[in-house]
Amino acid sequence: MKEKLLIIGASGHGKVVADIALKMNKWPSIAFLDDDQNIKSSLGKEVIGTINDVFKYLDNWDVFVGVGNNSMREKIQDKLETEGASIPILIHPNAVIGKHVEIAGGTVVMAGVVINCCTEIGKGCIINTGASLDHDNLIGNYVHVSPGTHLAGTVTVGQGSWLGIGSIVSNNVKIASGCKVGAGAVVIKDISEIGIYVGIPARKLE
Repeated sequence: MKEKLLIIGASGHGKVVADIALKMNKWPSIAFLDDDQNIKSSLGKEVIGTINDVFKYLDNWDVFVGVGNNSMREKIQDKLETEGASIPILIHPNAVIGKHVEIAGGTVVMAGVVINCCTEIGKGCIINTGASLDHDNLIGNYVHVSPGTHLAGTVTVGQGSWLGIGSIVSNNVKIASGCKVGAGAVVIKDISEIGIYVGIPARKLE
């Protein structure tokens, strides 16, 4: 870990990421990169360049991708990894993390989250405010678990999927990669093909 943290993205999600980093109190210096030149600072921290400037900072800065869009976050982080960037894990001090939980680089765990034992979370994920993941979950890379979402035990979520705010997933359910689960949906059986799933119980939109 380095003493400076550079956050890519200075808008809504990036600000929450910065707030968590500040509360972790591990980086004396924090700054942003953003392509919107009208944003000069965010959360009291300076925007020091555009996203393409990141590569000149890699020697001295940790870099975190504070972009909410799953595919865009994946594209940026994969390129950073190729260039050897140091990509931390951000965990809000008020999150509850069980034993034998594995979390990969570039993932943010926000305030009020509970992750129970033996769960594995891939890289570049967003585990958003107040979400809960019970025991033995397997969360693929670049997944977004939205605020207030609840996953029971032994749930698998494939890469790049997005679980909407307040959605619920029953135990032993598998969700394929690249899926979107709508706000408030309740998933009670496996989702095996890409699509948008809504309702109680969740059904694929045609």
